[in-house]
Amino acid sequence: MGAFAEGPVTVSVPATSANLGPGFDCLGLALDLRDELTVEVVDTGLVVEVTGEGTGEVPDDETHLVVRAMRAGFDALDVAQPAVRLRCTNRIPHSRGLGSSSAAIVGGLALARALVRDGADRLGDERVLALANRLEGHPDNVAPALLGGFVVSGQETDTHGSTRVWAQQAPVHEAVRAVVFVPPTGVLTEVARGLLPEQVSHHDAVANTGRAALLVAALGHAPHLLPDATEDFVHQRYRRSAMPETLALVERLRADGVAAVVSGAGPSVLALTDADVDGLDRRVPAGWTCRRLAVDHAGALVH
Repeated sequence: MGAFAEGPVTVSVPATSANLGPGFDCLGLALDLRDELTVEVVDTGLVVEVTGEGTGEVPDDETHLVVRAMRAGFDALDVAQPAVRLRCTNRIPHSRGLGSSSAAIVGGLALARALVRDGADRLGDERVLALANRLEGHPDNVAPALLGGFVVSGQETDTHGSTRVWAQQAPVHEAVRAVVFVPPTGVLTEVARGLLPEQVSHHDAVANTGRAALLVAALGHAPHLLPDATEDFVHQRYRRSAMPETLALVERLRADGVAAVVSGAGPSVLALTDADVDGLDRRVPAGWTCRRLAVDHAGALVH
């Protein structure tokens, strides 16, 4: 076994909802719906077993996203990837805007770190975040998946091509509750992002900046402001052609004073409230499912 821990290692990673309306590519919230991943070193080969979401759809070879993330983690630790058996219990819906790919990436990196005996000492959260961002392309989902809670994040690339990633947790009022409406079919993130314009007006950019700043305050200590704070001006309406039912549900809920947004790239809808959610979960459209989810404050966990 050498450099590796004895026996299987298990990690769990929460679902996430990015953007939260106006916080495009910079705000994300972890939700208490977890994928669980278990890995153990074996004599030869690679075995990938998947149950739950994505069964029969995701690859079971080296191209599996968790395996790719594990390889990136082993490379960062300067350890050759061992033969492993990977078991994935997936609960986060795929292609629904709830961070399933970010959970896989963060989970794979966390597995690699936990499987190497001194991995936790040599691969801290800052390096894991940078690796996860490189694999995902932006930090708004991977940061809360790793750290938990409500996270403000971003990245910048200097003139030499080096990218710096930053992430900061912000408080969430204890009264805030989340309800997620999940449609029966998904939309690929690449499709949803491809609908966005290259430029937005100065007016919309300023309006979005103000709402995003208000959202940090609303989630932290003024949840009654959530309906105003979650209004978006720069991305949601452009996605309508790919998810008309999603935008229609957002508009119906918002017309009734509910802080409803497209979750990530969609097509799920996230509603945030400090009131009783019983009325909300009765608003689920035909064929959709509804989940009441607490805010997850733990992030990626080793069990």
